[in-house]
Amino acid sequence: MDVLINAFVGLHIIGIAALLGGFLTQMKAIGKGEAHISPSMLHGALTMLVTGVALVGLNQADDSTVNNVKIGLKLALLVVVLGITYVKRDEERLSAPLFGTVGLLTTANIFIAVLWV
Repeated sequence: MDVLINAFVGLHIIGIAALLGGFLTQMKAIGKGEAHISPSMLHGALTMLVTGVALVGLNQADDSTVNNVKIGLKLALLVVVLGITYVKRDEERLSAPLFGTVGLLTTANIFIAVLWV
């Protein structure tokens, strides 16, 4: 079971990397007002959702304790990010505050995962 959980953790990290990487590669475009949602950002957010749900299920099946408040907060942030990336995926330009929100919530999600024990 540990190997399966670790495989999903790896896939979860790949999803985070795709989402945050897509954001970070457009830092200059934000200042110019030319930032847009790249397909990697949407796919990264979807990967995070699917693997995160799988990780919760696998950890509960393994009789590990799951902090439901932490997971609920992370899920809420991810749903907002996923909503923005899905709805705005076809727009050529996104406002800087809205695009910055995606990066901020993604970074907050990472820090919640790492620092909240």
